[in-house]
Amino acid sequence: MRLDMTLLHILAVVFLPGAWGQSSSSSLGVVLEAKNITLPAGSQAVLPCHSPRMVWTRDTLKDRQRVVHWDLVRSSPEYSVERVLDMSPGARQRVYNGFNKGRVSVSESAFNDGNFSLIINNVVTTDRGVYTCNLHHHYCQMHQSIQVQLNVTKSVRKEKRYWDGEKTVFVVLLGSSVVLPCVNRRPLWREGLQEDQQQVAHWDFQPPGVRPDKADRLIDLYASGERRDYGLLFAKNKMSVTEDAFTLGDFSLSIAELKPVDKGLYICHLHHHYCGLHERRIFRLSVGPPLPATPAPTTPRVFHKYEPEPRTNEVDSPRVVNVILPEQRSYFMQHLGYFLATLLLLAFIVVGVIVLTRRRKKRGLDYDLRRFEQGNVIHGGEMSVDCTELRACNQEPLNSDHKNNLLKERDMSKDCNKDFDGRLWK
Repeated sequence: MRLDMTLLHILAVVFLPGAWGQSSSSSLGVVLEAKNITLPAGSQAVLPCHSPRMVWTRDTLKDRQRVVHWDLVRSSPEYSVERVLDMSPGARQRVYNGFNKGRVSVSESAFNDGNFSLIINNVVTTDRGVYTCNLHHHYCQMHQSIQVQLNVTKSVRKEKRYWDGEKTVFVVLLGSSVVLPCVNRRPLWREGLQEDQQQVAHWDFQPPGVRPDKADRLIDLYASGERRDYGLLFAKNKMSVTEDAFTLGDFSLSIAELKPVDKGLYICHLHHHYCGLHERRIFRLSVGPPLPATPAPTTPRVFHKYEPEPRTNEVDSPRVVNVILPEQRSYFMQHLGYFLATLLLLAFIVVGVIVLTRRRKKRGLDYDLRRFEQGNVIHGGEMSVDCTELRACNQEPLNSDHKNNLLKERDMSKDCNKDFDGRLWK
């Protein structure tokens, strides 16, 4: 099972460029670049490998590259930041406040043993605050900060040291001494390390089908100037790396007269043990067919007798090009606004006509109702009078002697009608 997983990992590294970055957690270093390069046979290949951090500087420059300084942040009575002291290997430590001279210090052997702790004697109430230990190594581009909080008390029982979740807190007795810790044991902060023995660069070649641990070593480069070439490729100037690689930080590999046997993986390893730098750059080189031979350039024709072209009186008419620009979006929106405004105006007019028509109809109906009511009142009075007269006429007692006499009744009804008609049309 382990063998199968190893083969899968090798295949992923060889055939998948995206997998190269996943194998960067190995001890060989971090993969910063992975490229596929295809060039025709017979051409020259340049595999770039640059790193400004690998530029070699003399040991005398390291004194100005390593610096430690302590800062104090006070929150009361108002927020303020104060530089307490700073120190470098080639100079004495500098204390900024005259009151702290002889009272605040850092060990003189700090850059040898990596102990940059701050010593404060005769603690006073103004010493309270948050102290920050800042370690800078500009050459190696490394920066580190450690915070410690100092509180001052007058009670012996309240002295203690604890962790508040972000930093260490010291509660010390007024007038006593305290050591605020800042320790870094990494070798880059120590003296006695020769830089030229710490910087190494080398190229490896892995042919197709070869395991990574069986790759061939091409060349080793040291900051001291030592070079170790492996095989006859460099002796025959088939491959080359510039002589001032560590001066310029350029470790590019040049391969002349490419052949099919040159295809495979080329790995550039950069190691700076002093700074803790380990980088890899991987290039998969593929060799294609050679370029076709370019035909010989033809000689230009030479006209011994140059005769200018005869001039004509024809005048070329200017060419007119019609360009139709598409309508802009604002133009369309403007016309749409006009159309919508027109529709809205028409809608208002229609609504106004409908409202006015309904009001006119309502007024006419009210007028007809009033006339009808007045007519009913007049006719009703006349009918009441006529009815009384009719009742008076009808209430005349009939003679019992003429009962069942139709002639007598007809005569009486005629008389009543004559009287009624006379009064009505009078």
